[in-house]
Amino acid sequence: MVRNDRVVKSARRPEVRLPELVAFTDGELTPDGDYDGLEFRDADLAGQEGGGARFLDCALTGCALDETHLHHARVVDSVLSGIRGVGTNLAEASLRDVELVDARLGGAQLHGAVLERVLVRGGKLDYLNLRRARLKDVVFEGCVLVEPDFGGARLERVEFVDCVVKGADLTAATLVDVDLRRAAELDITRGVDRLSGAVISHAQLLDLAPVLAAEMGVRVAEDA
Repeated sequence: MVRNDRVVKSARRPEVRLPELVAFTDGELTPDGDYDGLEFRDADLAGQEGGGARFLDCALTGCALDETHLHHARVVDSVLSGIRGVGTNLAEASLRDVELVDARLGGAQLHGAVLERVLVRGGKLDYLNLRRARLKDVVFEGCVLVEPDFGGARLERVEFVDCVVKGADLTAATLVDVDLRRAAELDITRGVDRLSGAVISHAQLLDLAPVLAAEMGVRVAEDA
């Protein structure tokens, strides 16, 4: 569970360089829409249907995404800053070379999604559903994750830096080169047995000891 520093591969961060953007003025998203080089600023996209849409070189700033349907969407070389919403549907979406900054999302659905070279910096994500998702080269930095669900997901080269992780579910997850040492707070409620592909600090090991003991069926009692 605790691995030597030299064998843990670091995540590759996205390097997003947006071109000069054009303001989005269509008002509503459309299913399978093609959005290239656009800026969505303070747009109310709540409840809109954008399933299968493609966002390339886009910036979404301060947008409302309550119940927005973006399942099977593709987001590439884009920056999402200050977005907010409850129940945003990104199931089976693909995010590549994306920065998600200061987001406030509740119950976002990313089950079955593919995240590659994604930076999640700041903000708070409550009940994030990443079941059966694939994360590769993903960094969670300075954010708060409340009860994230990684059940059945694959995490490869994923880092948690200065972030708070509360009530994480790792049931049936696969971890490869996952670095948890710099998490400000780490709380795993289920699936602690899946940590074999992760590296944690000695302090975190002590904090997780009760959960590990319960997982192994070990009874801890006072000295006789």
